[in-house]
Amino acid sequence: MSAYLFIESRDPYESNDVAAQYELAAGLAREGAKVTVFLVQNGVLAARRGAQAELLQKLTGAGVEVLADEFSLRERAIGNDRLVPGVKPSPIDVVIDHLEQGRKALWH
Repeated sequence: MSAYLFIESRDPYESNDVAAQYELAAGLAREGAKVTVFLVQNGVLAARRGAQAELLQKLTGAGVEVLADEFSLRERAIGNDRLVPGVKPSPIDVVIDHLEQGRKALWH
């Protein structure tokens, strides 16, 4: 089974490409691949409840694991209680772990 790590650093409000990346990730998961989306920097802005929640809910609904960088969340004063359901705060170390496991990485 193929495994992918999407690293999303862009805010979906500033770049329409973000939605396309999310759709690619969801499509791979629907085809049976193991997919994780790691939100970092301004990418964590999408993890706020009500922001663009429907985009992330589509990901989690397709079986994509969605993680948000703890440091980026703290920098933007986004508490864990304000996250879209299904989004988990995570240390950046997870990226290294996933790469070490041989996941294919796509950074946007």
